[in-house]
Amino acid sequence: MDIRQLSYFLVIAKEEQITRAAKALNMEQPPLSRQLKLMEQELGVTLFDRNGKQMKLTPAGESLQRRAENLLHYFNETINEVKDIENGLQGTLSIGSVFSCISLIPQKIGDFREKYPRVHFKILEGDHYTLGEYLENRNIELVITRLPFESNYDPSKYSVLPLPSDPFVVVMSRQWDAYHAQTSLPIQELVDMPLLALKSDKTIRLHEKIVDECRRFGFEPNTICECSSVAIIIALVVAGIGATILPKSVMSSFPISEIRMLDLPDTHFQSEVGIVWLKNRYLSKSAQAFIDTFKPL
Repeated sequence: MDIRQLSYFLVIAKEEQITRAAKALNMEQPPLSRQLKLMEQELGVTLFDRNGKQMKLTPAGESLQRRAENLLHYFNETINEVKDIENGLQGTLSIGSVFSCISLIPQKIGDFREKYPRVHFKILEGDHYTLGEYLENRNIELVITRLPFESNYDPSKYSVLPLPSDPFVVVMSRQWDAYHAQTSLPIQELVDMPLLALKSDKTIRLHEKIVDECRRFGFEPNTICECSSVAIIIALVVAGIGATILPKSVMSSFPISEIRMLDLPDTHFQSEVGIVWLKNRYLSKSAQAFIDTFKPL
């Protein structure tokens, strides 16, 4: 059994049909069926349950799928490492980001590509849980995120480069005329204000930080809606449904004339930001160089 056969196996597992897998691999169906049969004979197991044309992994097949994915990741990392040594910075750098940190990326990519024009970028967006899976599966090499990084894995697996902290601001609709002359707002004035919270079932620390700060000033926030999407929250703000508290840098992604942003002058709580990547795993030269662009000179 070799790397090529494992690659074929993973495509069949994904497509759940030999015909579709052969088409995805740009090869004829009989040779692909033959390679699968050879694998099963060599291993002495049945990898798929066949039901007509449909194919489902057996328990043995599921075990091989997990191992094969890891083996192919390590194999590709080894090839990339060797190429990096010979060719320098080129190829595709895959990174991830939570939506609230997207605004930190464009300038850095622009500066980076001025120095390394042969490097292309692939950017995946998601919550902490999703980005943790992308890191673990090597779909991406690093994540730009709010801290702490709330993935489904042991935090000790990660290396973290802290970035400058980000102050929180109140964001509200310009329809709320009572605040038209203000550029800041004492946090106590949020007592009865309807608030929209950025929160998901798995990522709650940002919301908890805001709640804790309100409690420090003696009140519970009047949260009328929880939502995992920044874009949806901003749409609700524009409609005048409620206000929200977000890290200030988030708002550079929303140059919307219908919203007003107010500082919180009597509180100094910040949102921590950082770059996260896996310890003890190969990090490409491109990824290392991109991380370096965030380090102070």
